[in-house]
Amino acid sequence: MVLLVGIGCTVESGSCPKECTCQYLAVNCTGKQLEEFPSVIPLDTRQLILAQNKLSYLPSVELNFLGDLIYLDCSGNALGEDLDFTFVSIIKLVYLDLSFNNLTQVTFGTFSQLSSLVVLKLSDNPSLVEIEKDSFANNTWLRHLDISRCSLAFLDTSTVRDLPNLRSLGLSGNPWFCNCSFVALFNWMKESRVTFLDEDNTTCYSPMFMHGLSMLEEGPERLHYKCYIHFDDRDYLFLGLIGFCIFSAGTVLAWLLGVCAVIYEFLTASDEDEEDFDED
Repeated sequence: MVLLVGIGCTVESGSCPKECTCQYLAVNCTGKQLEEFPSVIPLDTRQLILAQNKLSYLPSVELNFLGDLIYLDCSGNALGEDLDFTFVSIIKLVYLDLSFNNLTQVTFGTFSQLSSLVVLKLSDNPSLVEIEKDSFANNTWLRHLDISRCSLAFLDTSTVRDLPNLRSLGLSGNPWFCNCSFVALFNWMKESRVTFLDEDNTTCYSPMFMHGLSMLEEGPERLHYKCYIHFDDRDYLFLGLIGFCIFSAGTVLAWLLGVCAVIYEFLTASDEDEEDFDED
């Protein structure tokens, strides 16, 4: 019996990466300066922490062996390549942290297989400039989404509106370009029951008339005024030109009608004079 237990312990400890610490279904490799994904990870691992390393990519093959994984923390690395279909087989994943990396874009294929995902952290990716419209279409259980402090200028309303279980959303610290296309997003933010993280810094960056305005308070009012009520100088110039053209056309038409009327009267009077002359 003792021998069997000893063998079991040896197998369990032998399957743990030497740079990491392992404790019942959890592998922690925080701050180990790893440049490559650990080569030996127990297949029944539920929690994997790879935070604060130098990983530049995640090998989909090795990850897909971890079919029971529910918690994955890859924050504080150098991930920047395309992550599409990286998480194909870890469909039980509930928690995913990719913050403090170099991600550039999120597409439908990035998280489409993670139908059980509840928490997704993408904050502090300074190179992240685009999140495609249907990027989270299959993540309907998502409750917490953080895309704060990236380089996002636009976010389609349907990207977050179609998440029925969303409860908290981080949008702060992005250079949002709040033009008229943001009206729908502002309306959703006002009507939804979602809690917005760091509300004080959830502001517009451009255009100039929206710079620094809260996306939850004065921003929507200013944008509604600009998009539906306010006319700028070019609008007034355009309306002035239209008015001038209408006035000029009316004046010319009136003049032409007047000339036609005079000619008609002249011709009618001439015919009457000829008839009187013939009778005489």
